Amino acid sequence: MPQAKEKTLPQGPVVRKKKKRFFPAKTKAAPWPKPQGTSLRSASQTLLSGLRRFCGESTQGKILEAAFPPWPEARVCTLKMFMKVIIMCGGKGTRLREETAVKPKPMVEIGGRPILWHIMSIYARFGFKDFILPLGYKGEVIKQYFHDYTLRNTDFSVNLATGDIVSYPTSTVDWRVTLCDTGAETLKGARIKRVARYLDDGEPFMVTYGDGVADIAIDKLLAFHRQQKSIGTFTGVRMPSRFGAVTTDDQGKILSWEEKPMLNEYINCGFFVFEHRFLDYLSSDESCDLEKEPLTRLAKEGQLAMYRHEGRWQCMDTLRDSLLLNALWDKGEAFWSKS
Repeated sequence: MPQAKEKTLPQGPVVRKKKKRFFPAKTKAAPWPKPQGTSLRSASQTLLSGLRRFCGESTQGKILEAAFPPWPEARVCTLKMFMKVIIMCGGKGTRLREETAVKPKPMVEIGGRPILWHIMSIYARFGFKDFILPLGYKGEVIKQYFHDYTLRNTDFSVNLATGDIVSYPTSTVDWRVTLCDTGAETLKGARIKRVARYLDDGEPFMVTYGDGVADIAIDKLLAFHRQQKSIGTFTGVRMPSRFGAVTTDDQGKILSWEEKPMLNEYINCGFFVFEHRFLDYLSSDESCDLEKEPLTRLAKEGQLAMYRHEGRWQCMDTLRDSLLLNALWDKGEAFWSKS
């Protein structure tokens, strides 16, 4: 019967291999860097610098860095927390007089809520919840709506003896809304300039109109703007013709017939992104119109880009538009609520 081999113990002290640590061993590291200034970029740089010191060049460190893509130095996560959205709310809506005789156009409802609320929801779904509303025509209606927002959207009890109110919210929104009077006759460029004090110094911001909804991906819009490195970006869409179109030969024989074809040209539907220095192109004079001199000048300087939105967009410009948007909502086909 073969004899079992005797195991020989290693001579000298046993050296155990150290397990690879997920985080590097504690070392005497430099203190967490102090922020330089108070801007978003400096705060982002401080955050990244601290993460690098903590994680070194480890895999964890690389994962953390990948989670904070640049803009160019700032990070998308901090942009979502701090980047502000201006929604234009001052126009008179003269082509929708059936509704705007008593309320501003952003307060015209779709499915029982103002179109303004629907626009804000588009941005909020992508993490952008800090809004600035430049008010003009019947701005007090918008102020009253947000002042009473909690009571409008919750059940509540009222103690008639003391006037105390207890609300029972079923759902909440964590939006921050700044409402600013900018003048009844002020044009859009001047409205933006007049609310500039509520923007963060040196940081980009977004702007859109208060009467149009889209199934737009805001994160893709921002990525495009970042890639273009332009001062401004607007969103362009192609719209169907309101009429049918035909082509004929020289003798008038019909070669093709197309009902309401898609137009080749793109139109501006809002959903802008601007670098902070765009404010230098604006004036607080009420005659400063966004689409005229400021954007024309940007285009001439090669500093204006267009993000092509291939999805759907619809404005509320007339009663017909209002009826269409409400019909889509009632049928569960509100494309803008599914972006």
